[in-house]
Amino acid sequence: MALYDSVLRDMMDIKIFIQTDSDIRFIRRLSRDIKHRGRSVDSVIHQYIHTVRPMHEQFIEPTKKYADIIIPEGGHNTVAIDLFKTKVTSLLSQLTL
Repeated sequence: MALYDSVLRDMMDIKIFIQTDSDIRFIRRLSRDIKHRGRSVDSVIHQYIHTVRPMHEQFIEPTKKYADIIIPEGGHNTVAIDLFKTKVTSLLSQLTL
C-alpha cells in the first residue's frame, strides 16, 4: 500500500513493487490463516474471493505504474535483488559523503 499514497511516493528515492504470482499469494494466505489463525479452508477461500482479490486488483495492482523497479518472482529473483542492493548501496554511500 506504500505506493498508493502520493504523499508517501513523493518521499521515496526508489519505489519498488514486488510481484508474486496470484496462486503463490493465495497459497501463502491459505497456509498462514489455517496454521496461525485457526481459520477453515472455506472461510479463507471466501474471504480471498470476496475481499482480498478484489482489493488487490483495485488498490495494489494499479500501483505498479508508480514503481521505479518491478521485481517479478519476489525473493527468488536474485538478479533483481542484487541490482537493487547495488543501487541502495550507491545511494547510501552518497549520503555519507
